Amino acid sequence: SHVAFYKQACFFFNSPPPENKILVAQHPLLIVANETARLVCNYTYNGTGKEFRASLHKGTASAVEVCFMSWNMTKVSSNSNKEFNCKGIHDKDKVIFNLWNMTANQTDIYFCKIEVMYPPPYVYNEKSNGTVIHVKETPMQIQEAQPANSYWIMVAVTGILAFYSTLITAVFINYWQKSKERMFHQSDYMNMTPRHPPYQKNKGYPSYAPTRDYTAYRS
Repeated sequence: SHVAFYKQACFFFNSPPPENKILVAQHPLLIVANETARLVCNYTYNGTGKEFRASLHKGTASAVEVCFMSWNMTKVSSNSNKEFNCKGIHDKDKVIFNLWNMTANQTDIYFCKIEVMYPPPYVYNEKSNGTVIHVKETPMQIQEAQPANSYWIMVAVTGILAFYSTLITAVFINYWQKSKERMFHQSDYMNMTPRHPPYQKNKGYPSYAPTRDYTAYRS
């Protein structure tokens, strides 16, 4: 791929464009491992333009404008889409787009567009082959995902333990209440008949009361 790009670049620079035409060349692949990308848009233009605009577009249909910059003989300005961190720099016959804090879901194909805004006629380049920016996930992103998974596992385990703890407590309380009720019912069958000593049979005790033997308590 590097040889093909080299041949394309040689043909690109050895073949000047017709009057008021813009040709753009980009590297076909850019691998990003540290969240920072430097995309170079080389261009040729032999017209009489004095005010230019360069923009970077994302997607096969160039539906998303990532950022843009404009310049003339005295002023340079740059602006970025709020979903991207991007800044354009103009340097002679190329525009450099610096992107940072990129994420893996921003992996896509990106196209450079160069426009002549003034004087008329308005001119812009034909769509180039674009640059595929492949953003790799960093170890930090992977490490951040692991604690999140561990957190939800811990929450699930804690919930299960709490459920079984509540269930065991309810069963124990139910068993204790039933045991207490059985003990209460058993106490109703205790012999509550009054007893009297043998020498006090005629002192107010009913005749049916059995005689209590106190000899067992004598020392």
